[in-house]
Amino acid sequence: MSNTKKISAEQERLNVNAKKEVPIEKWGPYLSERQWGTVREDYSPEGNAWKYFTHEQSRSRVYRWGEDGIAGISDLHQNLCFAIALWNGKDPILKERLFGLSNSEGNHGEDVKELYYYLDNTPTHFYMEYLYKYPQEIFPYEELIEVNRHRSKTEPEFEILDTGIFKENKYFDVNIRYAKNNSEDICIEIIITNRAETEAEITLLPTLWFRNQWIFSNLQQKPVLKIISSQKNNGVVKAAHKQLGDYFFYYAGTSETVMTENETNTEKIFNIRNSSPFVKDAFHDAIAGHNSQLYELLKTNSKGTKFSPIYHFSIPAKGFRRVTLRLSKGEIQNPFD
Repeated sequence: MSNTKKISAEQERLNVNAKKEVPIEKWGPYLSERQWGTVREDYSPEGNAWKYFTHEQSRSRVYRWGEDGIAGISDLHQNLCFAIALWNGKDPILKERLFGLSNSEGNHGEDVKELYYYLDNTPTHFYMEYLYKYPQEIFPYEELIEVNRHRSKTEPEFEILDTGIFKENKYFDVNIRYAKNNSEDICIEIIITNRAETEAEITLLPTLWFRNQWIFSNLQQKPVLKIISSQKNNGVVKAAHKQLGDYFFYYAGTSETVMTENETNTEKIFNIRNSSPFVKDAFHDAIAGHNSQLYELLKTNSKGTKFSPIYHFSIPAKGFRRVTLRLSKGEIQNPFD
């Protein structure tokens, strides 16, 4: 009788990776949850990272050394990124990244003020699962800042649950799952569940974008996202990057899309007129800012460096909606079969 123990598929993948020069999977949860307010992005003369790059600026100002997002993934060198953005129809901005307090705002220093959970992740990231709880009422940004700012160090922190925003279960469970067919073919499933006793509306933006390296370096060729097929209920975007190669992003269940550039809104950040309306925070202004003219521009734009299909859902009490996507190195004829 053989005593040879059969190794799992995951162990086989780990063995293969161990022989690489860089023994890490090409794709994984490498996207930061907070890039703003970090020393990585600090170029202030006094070295005050918190004030130099704030949460308020993060949706409009381009990062140099990384990106951030909710339940996000990227390639190993963070050239191409994917994460979700949400809008409950009431917030003044999209929920594109986690909110937290800076070192001076929190009575115990920096502190994230969200509810989110890491549910699963294999060592090679062939399966990953994440849960984010998104309130249906206006997110209490100012209340969290002001109450914590005025509390002493001897008092407890004022948390998001203390605001009462989750009372009567008026929130969405947003469950994000990633499953790889191979190291360069990633299936994505997003399930949004309405936990309330009443119907509620939500907009989902599963966003694909390139980190902006072209304005900070001598990148020979700017990468581009281009819609190559758009039909009634599905489409595909080609992501072309000289170093990373070509990837294809497949979406289904909608024909509505928006495209912009991952470029700083100089008018908002530096009071310098923008050379183009296609800037980093364009999705925020078009959707949460109710700028219908900009929205039409984004919907008709077919090339850029930041893209998302748009899903508008009205979810009944205790009901759910599912979205499936796929990001692959190669073209796939029937990506959702």
